[in-house]
Amino acid sequence: MGCIGKVENEKIVNLMGVPKRKTSKMRLRTRKAANRWKAPKLSKCPQCGAAQPGHIACPACGYYNKRQVLTIGAE
Repeated sequence: MGCIGKVENEKIVNLMGVPKRKTSKMRLRTRKAANRWKAPKLSKCPQCGAAQPGHIACPACGYYNKRQVLTIGAE
């Protein structure tokens, strides 16, 4: 087994971080709530009005930052 502490003068000295108290249910759940799934934020394309994630070229019209960067073929 691994060693958590060492013995000095018949006392165990902790070498690792050991909690002094039990973590409460509220504190634990609050910490876990920060990692929950969040829906992606979609913005409207100023060129065509389609919903798109930020900082990428619009998949509908191919515009990004008021310039056409993708050629979208009409199918």
